[in-house]
Amino acid sequence: MTKTYDETLLNLWNNGIHNAKELHYLTNIPLSTVYRKIEKIKKDGSLKHAGGNGRPKKITASASRALGQFVRRDTSISTRTLARKLENIGVEVSYRTVGRHLLNAGYQKKIPKATPICWPKTLFTDETAFQLFRNTVERWYKGKRPVRRIPKDRTKIMAWGGFCAKGKTSLFCFKQIMNAEFYVEILRTHAPEISQMLGSRWRFQQDNDPKHTSRLAKAFIEENFPQVLEWPSNSPDLNPIENLWSIIKSKVEKRMPKNLDDLENFMIEEWENIPESVLINFSYSMRRRCELIIENNGERIPY
Repeated sequence: MTKTYDETLLNLWNNGIHNAKELHYLTNIPLSTVYRKIEKIKKDGSLKHAGGNGRPKKITASASRALGQFVRRDTSISTRTLARKLENIGVEVSYRTVGRHLLNAGYQKKIPKATPICWPKTLFTDETAFQLFRNTVERWYKGKRPVRRIPKDRTKIMAWGGFCAKGKTSLFCFKQIMNAEFYVEILRTHAPEISQMLGSRWRFQQDNDPKHTSRLAKAFIEENFPQVLEWPSNSPDLNPIENLWSIIKSKVEKRMPKNLDDLENFMIEEWENIPESVLINFSYSMRRRCELIIENNGERIPY
């Protein structure tokens, strides 16, 4: 294995690609070698050969892993800020030492090329309420319109879901009031299926609801999701999942659920039945939505 191969492998690893088979496919390095190199990265934080009994390294393997996490979360972070972050976890080094370590680990400081936002790999998420006995569908009647008895207290079921051009999460239905702790549990439950659907390089979207932006939720998202899309306040027209909810609610309502069990079953069935073409169209509509928001100075747009 040449130094060039080691650097290539490290660059991919530091950019969030940790799957051995994916690294093997991208580099053409034998799979057994990739597995061995991954173990070395996890243990030592680099692919450099261990030295003799000289002076111990200032940046330990655990500190190196922490640096990798900090850089992946914010690729524009400065070495001075990184040094302060290391100091907060008990590792005191200079910013110059941090810079040298990153260079030795295969990182490069460059101005990124201008590229469009990757909407197909952006996961749009939100929660909404489905109400039993919701009555907005117009129907044809001959003669006197029949009376449909509707309870004064219309029971509802809440739902959380996410979608992108590559697919959607399972629909999570619940009746309890959502707080920050419960929101994090929903994300934790769905994190494995999201990773399976999108891999290691994708973007997470949520609105600015206080539950979503709580300290607890932020900590979980930073630790488990590769990137978060900054979202403007008061912009419901911008989020394509609102259009998805509208379609599903209309379909559920037309099936006239008689009780909460019906309602939940219909919600899940209609969510599962959304065609892939709809998900793709909504994802790719984001470019036009953003253009319209700018043209209308942040006011409502026709979506």
